[in-house]
Amino acid sequence: MSGEERKAQIKAEFIKNRGYWSPGWDPLLDIAPDYFEAYSKLSSVPWKTGHLTPKVKELLYVAIDASTTHMYEPGLRVHIRNALRYGATRDEIMEVYQLTSVLGVHTITMGVPILADIMKAQGKPVGSGALSPRQEKLKADFIANRGYWSELWDSVLALSPDYFEAYGEFSSVPWKVGTLEPKVREFVYIAIDAATTHLYEPGTKIHMENALRHGATPDEIMEVLALTSVLGIHTVSMGLPVLLDELKKAEQR
Repeated sequence: MSGEERKAQIKAEFIKNRGYWSPGWDPLLDIAPDYFEAYSKLSSVPWKTGHLTPKVKELLYVAIDASTTHMYEPGLRVHIRNALRYGATRDEIMEVYQLTSVLGVHTITMGVPILADIMKAQGKPVGSGALSPRQEKLKADFIANRGYWSELWDSVLALSPDYFEAYGEFSSVPWKVGTLEPKVREFVYIAIDAATTHLYEPGTKIHMENALRHGATPDEIMEVLALTSVLGIHTVSMGLPVLLDELKKAEQR
């Protein structure tokens, strides 16, 4: 088999397993076919096991590419096109954006417990003790809208009920008006929390527990993680065009 025949075979296998081809892969396949073949095998595993629908898989790619910790527009465009081809709607993709946009709250859920620990070590009270009627209502509203409670929220609610109220309203919008299954919403949270650009263990654990409670299976969650794990390929898909551009400029000097 010639080099070109092998490349054609690798490309055909990728399309068979992943369901698409992007011109952005052409330079990588041409320059490093061994690497691309290995990536194709790795990235195809969750597409072969098939516990999630193709549409959900693509929506998860949309989430990790659009996340504020990544913001990779080339991949985002590819996976929006793929999601639409698999039947996703504008509103479903917008719902994924809304779910993903709450990632910034981890500044609070990571930082406030540290602040609370420092205050306790210095003998300073965290809040006024028992929850006020307003705080009790805010907690009840959050549980009603989001379907869970975590001790991570305790010190936030105690120290800043105004912030907690605003965040509760903000994060609950897709849960009130969205159409995705609750377990799929939790899959989005798992993907963006477990992505190598974030690696937020507390949130990953919370949302795995929530997903299981909403009927997800361990196999489905494993597939979410397998899909998310290939995020590192963007080092290559972003870096290779830059390398080729600089090589071209160097040849012209």
